[in-house]
Amino acid sequence: MKTRRASLLPMAFIGPAALVMAAVTLYPILYGIGMAFTDFSVRNLRHQDPHFVGLANFWAILGGSDALGISFPRILGFNLLWTVVNLAFHVSLGVGLAMLLDRPGLRGSRLYRAALILPWAVPTYVTSLTWRNMFDAQSGAVNLLLASWGIQGPDWFAHFGTAFAAVLTTNIWLGFPFMMMVTSAGLKAIPRETQEAAALDGASAWQRFRHVTLPQLRPTLVPAILMGFIWTFNQFNVLYFVGKGEPLGQTEILVTQAYRFVDPLGLYGTASAFALIIFVILLGFTLLQLRLTRAVEER
Repeated sequence: MKTRRASLLPMAFIGPAALVMAAVTLYPILYGIGMAFTDFSVRNLRHQDPHFVGLANFWAILGGSDALGISFPRILGFNLLWTVVNLAFHVSLGVGLAMLLDRPGLRGSRLYRAALILPWAVPTYVTSLTWRNMFDAQSGAVNLLLASWGIQGPDWFAHFGTAFAAVLTTNIWLGFPFMMMVTSAGLKAIPRETQEAAALDGASAWQRFRHVTLPQLRPTLVPAILMGFIWTFNQFNVLYFVGKGEPLGQTEILVTQAYRFVDPLGLYGTASAFALIIFVILLGFTLLQLRLTRAVEER
């Protein structure tokens, strides 16, 4: 009896918090999932209640209908390109800078770390609006700098290549400090004696990194890369406030396109279905990544 009371006591303490969390998070999630299977929209609410439409919203998004005027494969393809290219820069710059700052005897390393982490500390909304202004074709800082060098700056958001370069630069600026700090923490846990022993055996700097440092960094980097993939895949602020989908929606990703179904179109059912598709894609990637990681560790 006492054991049962002891087990119920923690539940009594966490029960009120659990109810609040369920009301704040679980209920909206379940409501959104249900909305994905209806024709819930601002226009319909003016005349009638939402109706159950089954998989019609999903079929319209994935290409079964031209009513939405989007190409899901194209948006998904750009979303994956955006994510992979950003991750490549984030990881390479983050690891490279962390190793430079980890060199023994480097003066001012703490100051350098503090300066390099500032982009990650500033809210992404503020940074996105700042970079959007910097890439302005007429009075932006980037084109003014190019003009001082005698170079005519482009209209950055008039063509896909320059628009992609603009949003990519912004997100690289935002993303590499996280990878740098994670790698720095991982490097602190690696004994320097292993590096010194490899150097005495005649291993080059690249060989020491590849065969000594990188394997010991893998447990730290793999979760960070997984988190970075999810964050970058759903990076709303940069694509919405900097790219704005220009030109002609070519820099839209799934999450920004889902938001546009809400504002200005008011298609809440379609937007909920889009969000559910995004969740399934990220869940599938996460499970695949975890399986691959487990397979590598078992070898």
